[in-house]
Amino acid sequence: MLDIPHPLPMPTNEPVLSYAPGSPERAALKGALRTMRGERLEIAHVIGGRAIAEGELQEVRAPHDHQRVLARYHAGDAKLVERAIAAAKAAAPAWAATPFEERARIFQRAADLLAGPFRQTLNAATMLGQSKTAFQSEIDAVCELVDFFRFNVAFASRLAEQPISPAGAYNALELRPLEGFVLAITPFNFTSIAGNLPTAPAIMGNVVVWKPAETQSLAAHHTMRLLQAAGLPDGVINVVYGAGAVVADACLASPDLAGVHFTGSTAVFQSIWRRVGERIASYRAYPRVVGETGGKDFVFVHPSAEVDALVVALVRGAYEFQGQKCSAASRAYVPRSLWPRVRARMVEELRAIAMGDVEDFRNFMGAVINERAFARLESWHARAERDADCEVIADPGWSRELGWFAGPTLVEVRDPKHPIMQEELFGPLLSVYVYDDAKPGWLDATLRLVDETSSYGLTGAIFATDREAVARAARALRQAAGNLYVNDKPTGAVVGQQPFGGARASGTNDKAGSAYNLLRWASPRAVKETFVPPTRVGYPFMAEE
Repeated sequence: MLDIPHPLPMPTNEPVLSYAPGSPERAALKGALRTMRGERLEIAHVIGGRAIAEGELQEVRAPHDHQRVLARYHAGDAKLVERAIAAAKAAAPAWAATPFEERARIFQRAADLLAGPFRQTLNAATMLGQSKTAFQSEIDAVCELVDFFRFNVAFASRLAEQPISPAGAYNALELRPLEGFVLAITPFNFTSIAGNLPTAPAIMGNVVVWKPAETQSLAAHHTMRLLQAAGLPDGVINVVYGAGAVVADACLASPDLAGVHFTGSTAVFQSIWRRVGERIASYRAYPRVVGETGGKDFVFVHPSAEVDALVVALVRGAYEFQGQKCSAASRAYVPRSLWPRVRARMVEELRAIAMGDVEDFRNFMGAVINERAFARLESWHARAERDADCEVIADPGWSRELGWFAGPTLVEVRDPKHPIMQEELFGPLLSVYVYDDAKPGWLDATLRLVDETSSYGLTGAIFATDREAVARAARALRQAAGNLYVNDKPTGAVVGQQPFGGARASGTNDKAGSAYNLLRWASPRAVKETFVPPTRVGYPFMAEE
């Protein structure tokens, strides 16, 4: 009668391959890149398991070679979204009735397929479409998504903790899917996030309408192929490509909206939440709204920090994948006593960074995602150059001729409340405020700056060898970051090790890749069975003496 899973063993994280010269994975990836470069796919929506080639064709271009068309996708309209919702609703009864063990096997198979025959396909699509290096793509498109599939299944199997059953009765708790469909809106920057947002609700028995970012359409197409190859039933996840506003408007207007799983900008998420609130009386049930949005991630440096470790963390944390991570190091607070050494080492490292086509494995950086992103970052760069409160210390490699190359930029800021220290830039620009560590009360004052300067609360890092300073900073910054790192860069959360998410303007902190997130996609039902029910209305206390 009840679907109560048996706890599954916890998996191990998928190993990250090196792609070193001469390795078999390097040769396989090079081959996949050559193949994909010549394909020019036409990407169709997937609704009810069928490819639907409807809507105006839009181009997917390689950011590092913006003349190269990789694929064309069909942009859907409101009527197509309504068909996707109808397909999801039609698939819902059978999927909800599918035992958890059967659903789990589909995603476990997807993990094995991705770790095996689909590995270099997803890597190549992510590298070409999102301008990620081989190493960054391997971490994201393969290992993290494999981990999401495997760990989410294991976490889900352990969620339904059973209540007490006294003598004469049996009590049980089962986790039902939500009533309706979940809208998953996914970003361009992480193939793993794009794969996790629709599949986490599906693991819990929900049906989904998935809207990938237009600039991630190539990898999204191959992710959907992977899920179909793993045996995902038709209609459980329905993909509609195109403008986010079109898809969101149609889904938010449906009375069957059961939830929103979102990663993207703070402004868009707030708009979605506002519109859900305005229509709250029209829904069959209160929709679950889960979002991870922006970040203005900090690095607080104590005078006891090790400079070499700090510089590596700043360079990797701020400039890998062109700073296009919500967790990227974006503002740093460095003591004056260390700044000359840190500055010199940073300049040295930035001048040595190789940037260009990600198919050249010698490059550390690729290009930002598109012209709009480049123009926005270019305006911040120009502002820093002309602003008296800023000094641009290093900015090699800016170019838009062949690709959208925003060079790794380091800016010293004299005003700690300057907008460049407060606003999310989402690019390879790190601002540094140099604080006076000889001034009385410097530690508490600087920690207050870190805590209060930005509206975000996603990730942050503390660099210190003084253990008392680490403890003091961690207490002061308790609400400033949902993921806090000590003597490490503020990026690189691993599924099963550091559940990811932040609060404040950074989202609902539902921790992707953990049981906390999966619980949002379940509606518990308590069931009581009485073995010998009473047959008389009266109670013993009512009897006459």
